[in-house]
Amino acid sequence: MEYIVNETRQMKMELNDFKRICKNEPSYLLFTFYQFQEKEIMKRGLIIAASILTSLSSAAQDFSKYTLGTMGEGVVYYLPKTEIELEVVATKVTYTPGELCQYANRYLRMTNISAQPETYWEIKSIKAKAIGIPDPDNAYVVKLKDKSAASQVELTNDGIIKAINTTSPIEKTPATPITNTAKKRIDPRSFMTEEILSTASTAKMAELVAKEIYNIRESKNSLTRGQADYMPKDGAALKLMLDNLDEQEQAMMQMFAGITNREDKTLTIRVTPTEDMKDKVAFRFSKKLGVVSDENLAGEPIYLSVTNQETLPPADEKAKDKRKVDGVIYNIPGKALVTVASPTKRYFKGELLITQFGTTEVLVDNLFNKKINTRVLFDPNNGKIVKIDKD
Repeated sequence: MEYIVNETRQMKMELNDFKRICKNEPSYLLFTFYQFQEKEIMKRGLIIAASILTSLSSAAQDFSKYTLGTMGEGVVYYLPKTEIELEVVATKVTYTPGELCQYANRYLRMTNISAQPETYWEIKSIKAKAIGIPDPDNAYVVKLKDKSAASQVELTNDGIIKAINTTSPIEKTPATPITNTAKKRIDPRSFMTEEILSTASTAKMAELVAKEIYNIRESKNSLTRGQADYMPKDGAALKLMLDNLDEQEQAMMQMFAGITNREDKTLTIRVTPTEDMKDKVAFRFSKKLGVVSDENLAGEPIYLSVTNQETLPPADEKAKDKRKVDGVIYNIPGKALVTVASPTKRYFKGELLITQFGTTEVLVDNLFNKKINTRVLFDPNNGKIVKIDKD
């Protein structure tokens, strides 16, 4: 500002000097030169005046509704709107029949043992949670000003407000569990006796293998009862012997029961909730194909229902639009009962916070001045205030 005052004084002095020269030398050339200098000095004055206005405007701050192409200096933030994310864990089951499967019922009394390989899908679980995405109809501008202490605004990568004058806690990403639950295949022939390996008849082999399985079970019973001829010296040795017997039995049983591998796969599906959504087909599920789109009629429908649990009357949208934005706008989300089910089974039922079923309020601007250091944390999934404190 001192520079601007000095520059203005200098311009006045230069203008007066030229006026005196022109009075003493009233020539056309000198008069023209005077006019040129006067214009240059006035131009410099306009530039300085514009600088003063820019300086004053940058020192001002307010909170306003954001309109595309009209923002000056400031930070644009979005409030989130809710999408329901369904986390579907589907299991791919692969069955390989055993070499002696046709004798399972005769020697081991095992029924329903298929001799045909098979691959099919099962739904292991479905979870639902609310996810926030930027709401283009709720975008606002925070214009920073010198008198305000709201100088630090933290946003998500999508522009949703997370914190003011503080830093949001780092979200820990949960460890991804191992989804492949395929069992280790053990070669049963490594546990077979010479008599079993030398037989040429499949029926005879099945009989001998079944006897070996019964002998292993008798050995385990003798150990656990303490009646074995050679008992282990301590508990660790006993556990080792039992584990070895279990491994042998499992390998032998595979020849009759076959091998079943289960592999989990996780898929996410997002749906935008609406007021009192009833039995909307979120996706379809097929035992042969797994999770398919809601338009694929090869699968059974999985329904999503959303019921608004709020009892308060809806807010007057016209009155909200007319009110003056004088602070930070935040969400007060509503509650909804969410159900996910097939025609025969319910997979999820619970309450979720839905911003579309709630309203917005203003955190007054008086909380953000140089006398008060107010820190605010927001939930980026729904835009509500999580924590607010001040010094």
